[in-house]
Amino acid sequence: MPNHPPVTSIRWATAHRIISSRFPPTSLFEDIADPADWDAIALGESRTNPRNMAEIGKLALVPPERRVAGPGASYAMAPFVHVSPLHRGRFNDGTFGVYYAAERFETALAEKMFHSARLFAASQEEPGWFSQYRVLIGSITNEFHEIRGQGAFFDCLAPDDYSASQQLARSLRADQSNGVVYPSVRDREGECVGAFWPDVIDIPVQASHLSFHFDGSRVDLFRDETENAIYRVAEA
Repeated sequence: MPNHPPVTSIRWATAHRIISSRFPPTSLFEDIADPADWDAIALGESRTNPRNMAEIGKLALVPPERRVAGPGASYAMAPFVHVSPLHRGRFNDGTFGVYYAAERFETALAEKMFHSARLFAASQEEPGWFSQYRVLIGSITNEFHEIRGQGAFFDCLAPDDYSASQQLARSLRADQSNGVVYPSVRDREGECVGAFWPDVIDIPVQASHLSFHFDGSRVDLFRDETENAIYRVAEA
């Protein structure tokens, strides 16, 4: 596999990301404060309330110059500071975070439904509704390494094997790459971005709330809580 794919510029006026609603915003990121001071502030807060450190996450994974602050910053910072070997993805191996987003809502939905169904099945959830999702929208205009149409990196798009893509991500991130742009594996018409740092995206805002219905094997329905409308999901 070549070391690095080529770099391309993308300009997405609206990028979509769907996340769990169970984690509230972290006030440290939302307050107007110098990100370089966050480590000291977090340490001070942890001495009076150790729970604060768990909410703030692993700040050391994001250098101060790459952090973002202000209203909505929690949405941009969270995937980079809340990491775990138990939560790996196509371009993150559990030692660092990635902000995943799709240009189309349908693509973000297909990706989230696929991974949610896997989680529900693995945890032996009973069929039912799960109301835990927020839709985030924000623009992305930056340069990313190009996986689309690059045959040499086809292994990075394997449906269920993330070893090649994680290896590439580690190499690119070590060289301070902004991230990768790649075709969605769950939506044939979709494209996705995996950003390696919070400062390469615009801070997103919350749009609608969603809930998924799990039928025991797949997500077969989703409900837009904002519109109170239910939609059936076609089988792949």
